[in-house]
Amino acid sequence: EDVEVPSRRVLITGATGLLGRAVFKEFNENNWNAVGCGYRRAQPRFEQINLLDSIAVHDIIHDFQPHVIVHCAAERRPDVVESQPDAASQLNVAASGNLAKEAAGVGAFLIYISTDYVFDGTSPPYKETDVPNPLNLYGKTKLEGEKAVLENNEDAAVLRIPVLYGEVERLEESAVTVMFDKVQFSNKSANMDHWQQRFPTNVKDVATVCRQLSEKRMLDPSVKGTFHWSGNEQMTKYEMACAIADAFNLPSSHLRPITDCPVVGALRPRNAQLDCSKLEMLGIGQRTPFRAGIKESLWPFLVDKRWRQTVFH
Repeated sequence: EDVEVPSRRVLITGATGLLGRAVFKEFNENNWNAVGCGYRRAQPRFEQINLLDSIAVHDIIHDFQPHVIVHCAAERRPDVVESQPDAASQLNVAASGNLAKEAAGVGAFLIYISTDYVFDGTSPPYKETDVPNPLNLYGKTKLEGEKAVLENNEDAAVLRIPVLYGEVERLEESAVTVMFDKVQFSNKSANMDHWQQRFPTNVKDVATVCRQLSEKRMLDPSVKGTFHWSGNEQMTKYEMACAIADAFNLPSSHLRPITDCPVVGALRPRNAQLDCSKLEMLGIGQRTPFRAGIKESLWPFLVDKRWRQTVFH
């Protein structure tokens, strides 16, 4: 039987990653013809593309002729960026600028995923028009990536988002879900950062924003430029860990709040809260309550199966 292929085409980079998987799924389930590409983990589900290979990038875009490209691929671990600055700059800046140029060549709407770490965290909440001042190299490379994208494609969009969580393949995939082991193993005390103010955001919600933004753009070419999206529950890592414990009826007395500014690793902004009113005024957005979203994301990693009975029955 002939399968009806949707006429709207979207290409997703970094489709094997935490956000990219959710973006692929969201478009795929909403009548878009979605093609995902990845690098190390691509086959067999996704196209394997090295984004630093400009010929390969040119070819896939010209062959597929996407209406929309959602650029999720990035080196997003601040401490890795500090230790491998050249590789991070290649991916976060050079590859992004090239992708923007190729998108412009076929008239595709590019959404470049950026970060709240472009701000220094001293005067939140931040509007799209506020002047960035990144504290760490990760934030600097993502800001340079924004500039490279908009210089090569004035019709593109930049979407800044904060710390993400969602359905992970491994707990280490998200700075939020990675805390689950410390929460579960309550026989030893665990120090948790209680200094940095975060706004944990579900990848499903970001994926919905990307699709809604794309669909709005198909109707209105003035939809472009910089946008912010974020969850609206303010929590430190300590508070997230306590909320995770609470969601699974686990003890949290072994979790210790550390209120000092962290001294190791890349500098982090204290509070880089994003003002999301620009997207909200366009009627775009979705927010999953943290406890519901984290329960859905983490229950497969619950060690003590007896807890499952109490949580789900």
